[in-house]
Amino acid sequence: MTISVLLADDQAMVRASLRVILEDHPGITVVAEAADGHEAVALARRLRPDVCLVDVQMPRLDGIEVTRALAGPGVPDPLRVVVVTTFDLDEYVYGALRGGAVGFVLKDAGPDLLVEAVRAAHAGDALISPAVTLRLLRHVTSRGVPAARPPGQPLSERETEVVRAIARGRTNQEIAAELFISLSTVKGHVSAVLTKLGARNRAEIVAWAWESGLMTA
Repeated sequence: MTISVLLADDQAMVRASLRVILEDHPGITVVAEAADGHEAVALARRLRPDVCLVDVQMPRLDGIEVTRALAGPGVPDPLRVVVVTTFDLDEYVYGALRGGAVGFVLKDAGPDLLVEAVRAAHAGDALISPAVTLRLLRHVTSRGVPAARPPGQPLSERETEVVRAIARGRTNQEIAAELFISLSTVKGHVSAVLTKLGARNRAEIVAWAWESGLMTA
């Protein structure tokens, strides 16, 4: 199955570079490019690509606003948005995840991680650059972010382990290997956690894990 991707970046050279990186891998096709936030939202809503790669700093609407428009709370049929940027500032990381992004990747993280983020988003996983998780922790612990809402039902011990692993950026396959359980069991735990937290995707699980203090306990 081919993964369709929308690229949104105000620099034509950057978009051209991202297109080359992505289309050099089988099964990934760039179906549209947007030079500003308004164009990104319009194209994404019309074409409904599998994954939207969105830069943070763009004219008219920035990447965080684009993310909220396409995947934020209240969007009935959210798209999968991966924020790609050279800026790993705390407010960008937190804003992207709270806005509904399923990934946050730094441009200097390398082409392999970028491609992995696209594939992860398409598969329903979340990929966040390793360095970014530290910035998210700093944002939560030093800026007085409100405490996360408690889950609708208490998480089991195993579900808590899965949440911690997700917050560290582990894939389902990696979680299965770490916890010595099957991949189907991991998927079952993730599904249960999403239901209990009222979360729509893995990125919201990551945000909840940091906000709740689970990662600092």
